Amino acid sequence: MQGLFTFLGTGTSMGVPTLGCDCPVCTSSDPHDRRLRPSVLVRWQQDARERVLVIDTGPDFREQALRTGIHRVDAVLYTHNHADHILGLDDLRPLSFTVAREGARIPLYASEDTAAVLTRVYDYTFSPSATYPNRARVDLLPLADRIHLHGVDVVRIPVLHGRQKIDGFRFGRVAYLTDVSDIPEASFALLEGLDCIVLSALRHKPHPSHATLDQAVAWARRIGARRTFFTHIAHELPHAETNRTLPEGMELAYDGLTFAVTLTV
Repeated sequence: MQGLFTFLGTGTSMGVPTLGCDCPVCTSSDPHDRRLRPSVLVRWQQDARERVLVIDTGPDFREQALRTGIHRVDAVLYTHNHADHILGLDDLRPLSFTVAREGARIPLYASEDTAAVLTRVYDYTFSPSATYPNRARVDLLPLADRIHLHGVDVVRIPVLHGRQKIDGFRFGRVAYLTDVSDIPEASFALLEGLDCIVLSALRHKPHPSHATLDQAVAWARRIGARRTFFTHIAHELPHAETNRTLPEGMELAYDGLTFAVTLTV
């Protein structure tokens, strides 16, 4: 099964341009240097109908959805519970009303830790005693090791974000790993046979909970996918200049970048 993979946002938790910063990247005229908070969109056809999967709904999700023309969402996967990945959940409300007219709700898949934060932050949505009348029509579901979504099998890829255990995802021959500082040995086995791998690569300088560009390049070489895109990029990495230094088949992603993917193994 073929599909399309779109980067809704490729920036860090503070986005690029970063508030209060006048560095060369934050003041760049290159549109590739403007990076919203990290999120991706996967689309495919099933039974003559487009299916839409989103990974993470950060604080820029409304703008990303408008820019990309998202009119419905069939499911959301959450990598972890940090603000730049969850604070756009409420923007699913109008999209969930569309799904509700079809007699359905949008399933949100999250780990136990992430679900605990979502239910606390969005108490007015998830609490059985909440009285808010226009709450989002969503269901918070446990994140299993494998999930079947409208003809596509999603494989959970455990990774580390500093000391925190978070989740990446594989769909057929493409995988998405953001906010990664280390990849457990067992997870490399889940990344074999990929056409494309997406890895976070914050900057050159080491960070306690994010990979450097050099670390991400080394992982990409080990994984051996035909194409590698780097995301969750800070304002220390100018798009065009950095891409000129990368090995063949590897490049920085940018907001709006779309490419075809094979969603079945």
